Amino acid sequence: MSPKIGVLLGGRSAEREVSLRTGEAVYQALQAIGYDAVKIDVDKRITENLKRQNIDLAFIALHGKYGEDGTIQGLLEMLDIPYTGSKVLASAIAINKITTKKILLYEGLPTPEFFTITRSEYINTADNISAKIMSMGLPVVIKAPTQGSTIGTSFVHLQDEIRGAIEHAFQYDPTIMVEKMIDGIEITASVLGNETPEVLPLIEIFSTTGVYDYTAKYTVGLSNHIIPPRLPDSVQQTIKDLAYKTYLAIGCRGLSRVDFMVDQNGQPYILEVNTIPGMTETSLFPDAARAAGIDFETLVAKVVELAMEK
Repeated sequence: MSPKIGVLLGGRSAEREVSLRTGEAVYQALQAIGYDAVKIDVDKRITENLKRQNIDLAFIALHGKYGEDGTIQGLLEMLDIPYTGSKVLASAIAINKITTKKILLYEGLPTPEFFTITRSEYINTADNISAKIMSMGLPVVIKAPTQGSTIGTSFVHLQDEIRGAIEHAFQYDPTIMVEKMIDGIEITASVLGNETPEVLPLIEIFSTTGVYDYTAKYTVGLSNHIIPPRLPDSVQQTIKDLAYKTYLAIGCRGLSRVDFMVDQNGQPYILEVNTIPGMTETSLFPDAARAAGIDFETLVAKVVELAMEK
């Protein structure tokens, strides 16, 4: 008898709509494989809903706050329900780009120059912060560090754009980050596995709008996924090695996606780690899996198998 799998989707974060699409795709795949699957929209009644459904495994298809940050993982641990993806600590680390970058620096892994700003610092020393950004050199990226799908992120090319970008990021997080923008090629590395993970074929992301933002990510036709990337084999191997090391340094399990920028000299820089990659029709992880000969249903089944290993 196959286990009953609850697909946790929706949730309360700013990425709810993306989660619903990911969850629906996963649910359809699980049913096609033959699993007894049920969709569970995560809200304030999640604990009682989980108990009532009596699932054997939770397939986490949530993105952002409460779903990707260790919160739902901790609840599932307390309820003794196995679940897909990374555990509590790795989830909490990876959701915060500032914490992730500090670990990358500690491990000696390359990541773009950055600094952080608290709300009180900005209120008291706005002019000094603006000067610090200018001394770093434009362009920069100003980010809300716990958001995904580029929510709360602004690409700043002009001094006049700084204040608006900072205030936009503060709408989502009390501490934000300013990161040096790397001029080059955006690459993503999808990683699948537990103790000995496999780095799937790399993908070069080309946005027809010039910026790979929320609209470009989730609108068919606005971005192209180029496999393999237009990079020398040696650079691609370096990226794969860095993705592998990053996955283990953060403590990821099951699956994650490591995003990079590669500058004009072929130097890769790690931007962030996504512990619950999107599984929509425009998502990167399923594309990487297909390039490795893994169709979507097989990918979903593999993620379930990896969760059962815990």
